[in-house]
Amino acid sequence: MSLVEHLEELRTRLLIAVAAVVLTTTVGFFWYSHSILGFPSLGEWLRGPYCSLPASARATIAPNGECRLLATAPFDQFMLRLKVGLTAGVILACPVWLYQLWAFITPGLYKKERRFAMAFVTVGAALFVTGAVLAYVVLAKALRFLLTVGGDVQITALSGEQYFGFLLNLLLVFGISFEFPLLIIMLNLVGMLTYDKLKAWRRGLIFGLFIFAAFATPGSDPFSMLALSLALSVLLEMSIQIARVHDKRKARRAAAEDVPEDLAAPIGGAEPIEPPTAVPTPGRLVVDDDAT
Repeated sequence: MSLVEHLEELRTRLLIAVAAVVLTTTVGFFWYSHSILGFPSLGEWLRGPYCSLPASARATIAPNGECRLLATAPFDQFMLRLKVGLTAGVILACPVWLYQLWAFITPGLYKKERRFAMAFVTVGAALFVTGAVLAYVVLAKALRFLLTVGGDVQITALSGEQYFGFLLNLLLVFGISFEFPLLIIMLNLVGMLTYDKLKAWRRGLIFGLFIFAAFATPGSDPFSMLALSLALSVLLEMSIQIARVHDKRKARRAAAEDVPEDLAAPIGGAEPIEPPTAVPTPGRLVVDDDAT
């Protein structure tokens, strides 16, 4: 394909991906305040950690003591609903835009590389979802600490923009951070990062993960920082062990293929050689003894 054909195909893939995101964003916008297929509304599910706090830790201004968040500007509710719907739309459309990305890069890969790329896409999506789920679980503990640390002096009344912004940032930080071990495995498979280097750098990498968690978590609370750093440390150790196994297999294959010339062939491995047939010498006269 020429450069123009590549650009046209890229445009087509992007249009399909954007159309899928727009469609799923519409679903997310509706799901924000309505239940779908028996699932609770998206707004109710997201504000669950906040509403699980005791009433003494949050301001209750809604009628009948309901758990609601504040809106301080005319367009706050609409923009917040659109932002949450867009985030849900990108996640729901993940199979479509991942497939479009996969279909665009596949023709330029070898068969073995295609298999690896498909595995990386699947594992990467699973790691992102795992990180987001862990962030949602940690959020309840983080909020309980952040909103009750000074409860005897003040009470917190969060706006929807503040709460959902904190929640979405936490989900993204955990989800993207969980891709770090996958990057290490990819670099090891292509030969850029060996197990020996990872083993030597293990302590430094773990220390760096703790520093990263301290700055990356939006709330800077000890619960989310500790949860992110410990989870990344476990995933880092798993990726190091995977690199160890891969390097051992790679070394065995290299040793099997690199056989010295003076090494004797294994018993039973040589093929039998047929004895040579006699060929008469040209120009030599053969005399028959019985001739008279």
